[in-house]
Amino acid sequence: MKANLSSQIKLDRTPKRYYRPDNAFELTALTRFEKVFTEIYESSEEGALQVAREVADLMRTREKEGRFCVLALGSGAGTHGVYRELVRMHQNEGLSFSNTIIFNVSEFFPLEADAPGTSKLLHEVLIDLIDIDPQNVYTPDGTIAKESIFDFCKDYEKKIEKLGGLDLTLVEFGPSGNLAFNEPGSQINSSTRLMLLGSESRHNFAKLFHSNEAVPHSAITMGISTLLGAKKVIVVGWGETISPYVRQAIEAPASDTVPASFLQSHKESKFVLDLSSAEHLTRLSTPWLVTSCEWDDKLIRRAIVWLCRITGKPILKLTNKDYNDNGLSELLALFGSAYNVNIKIFNDLQHTITGWPGGKPNADDTFRPERAKPYPKKVIVFSPHPDDDVISMGGTLKRLVDQHHDVHVAYETSGNIAVGDEDMMRYVMLMGGIAKDFCFDTPEFMAKHAEITKFVKEKKDGDIDTPDIRHLKTLIRQGEARTACNYIGVKPENVHFLNLPFYETGTIKKGDLTEVDRDIVKDLLEKIKPDQIFVAGDLADPHGTHRVCLDAVLAAIDDIKDEEWMKNCRIWMYRGAWAEWEIDHIEMAVPISPEELRQKRNSILKHQSQMESAPFLGDDERLFWQRAEDRNKATADLYTSLGLASYEAIEAFVEYHPLR
Repeated sequence: MKANLSSQIKLDRTPKRYYRPDNAFELTALTRFEKVFTEIYESSEEGALQVAREVADLMRTREKEGRFCVLALGSGAGTHGVYRELVRMHQNEGLSFSNTIIFNVSEFFPLEADAPGTSKLLHEVLIDLIDIDPQNVYTPDGTIAKESIFDFCKDYEKKIEKLGGLDLTLVEFGPSGNLAFNEPGSQINSSTRLMLLGSESRHNFAKLFHSNEAVPHSAITMGISTLLGAKKVIVVGWGETISPYVRQAIEAPASDTVPASFLQSHKESKFVLDLSSAEHLTRLSTPWLVTSCEWDDKLIRRAIVWLCRITGKPILKLTNKDYNDNGLSELLALFGSAYNVNIKIFNDLQHTITGWPGGKPNADDTFRPERAKPYPKKVIVFSPHPDDDVISMGGTLKRLVDQHHDVHVAYETSGNIAVGDEDMMRYVMLMGGIAKDFCFDTPEFMAKHAEITKFVKEKKDGDIDTPDIRHLKTLIRQGEARTACNYIGVKPENVHFLNLPFYETGTIKKGDLTEVDRDIVKDLLEKIKPDQIFVAGDLADPHGTHRVCLDAVLAAIDDIKDEEWMKNCRIWMYRGAWAEWEIDHIEMAVPISPEELRQKRNSILKHQSQMESAPFLGDDERLFWQRAEDRNKATADLYTSLGLASYEAIEAFVEYHPLR
């Protein structure tokens, strides 16, 4: 089974010379805006492999010199790929850690003696799998008394000094540009200390502690000066979520608002990134500013939209002077005039807009995103959780139903972990209150009712819900989903709850995708044989489930892609409440009227358990319906600013083509 097909989705065809140029001269031109040496690899796996080799080479060099190699290591998920490769080298290539000393860069505070933490995590992914002397491993102590922290931190610094300082610091690029647990506001001269953590940092470790609430609010962390005191510093970063902060750290002036930007002051520091995390760097996002380009339709579209934003003009008002003044004279040479480029891109964008997401029957579909035939179509909308369908494409879903397509909605996971105990107890108390009136107050029911009530009352942070409670929370989410589908007009028999097994762990940390998950999706596809599939394409999913669900669908499609009906099926990717597709990627834009937007909001509000008390709202104080509306309105406003028709809102989609 191909379990990670989402990682092979390449929306951009990024020429390798933009990120791995052949010579130093070209590299100098490409990186003229970059203030820190930066290596970019096509994938996180490739980048982690190169970092691991660099660490191993340093260890071997120190061993030949008869010296210890002193490492400061982070425990964030971004570093785990490096550690896996180091463990492989130890097991298969004889790489020894006997001359290595490891300092853990941070630890949560306060911690119970048996609580999870960064030290235990570092042991699990690296230390317990190599031949390092336990006496050569140092870590901040999250269990010490608070009044002892100051002295402990001073002693931690002295231990590093006594060993001759750090040879290498290896940490991941944090969610807000932080290094270790040095949050925005940390100063360049900061040393090891107690730090109050931001919610994003805590959210990153929610899986380790089984819930957001259980993650400690502070940590003991090496300071910026301690980390940068190493002879060499490597910061790894993967995924598009961090890409805006990556650009600030590398191209903007150093600032305590993005602590990673302080690497600019270190001569032997570097960032190691994959293409997704580096996508906002000038050489990838606007390469025409630093080099001659290999122009294709998507890059031309991106350049023109960028030019419209720079000049404040719609597409058809751009002039030759606008192109020449902003580094796009190459396009004038290719097309002969601004007008020729303008009209091409205007028409390309115009053709993405359709009020018929399932195709318009009896119409010329030459320039439409979807085919006119067959009509009506059999459609499956895959939703990772029991609300992503209406949050992400509720307007389009309503259009498909109203235009008489046979629409099915498949909820891939139960979403039960996102139901709060208070929401569940509302139903439990209701059942207890009406049990006698409706004659189901049996001894068995009353015992179960008391057991659930007692468990919730005594529940502690990190406790896993019982199977009965998880089942109740699943039923709550299913009921809300059915209500929303009924409001939109989806037939009750067309609502499917797949409950993929990878999700059902009872904790934030999920299992791995398996063939069982894939086969559940495949069975539904083979049963319905859809003409059109919609799937969540959140490649930068904030909490992981969306990406696994996407992989489950893509793995199922890969298995049946050669079946005749599948060859004629179109697959459209939508995005969630957090972000929209970049306009250079959008291939179908579905306008939503004010009335349809109100209906979309109402359908989202049917998911009552996911309103104010939803545990995954994160730092953004807007509720899901507000995020969705703001995102859809912003897309419509962008189309309007480019000189296209003015709509209330737009939902956008990108087509997925199965790998051959």
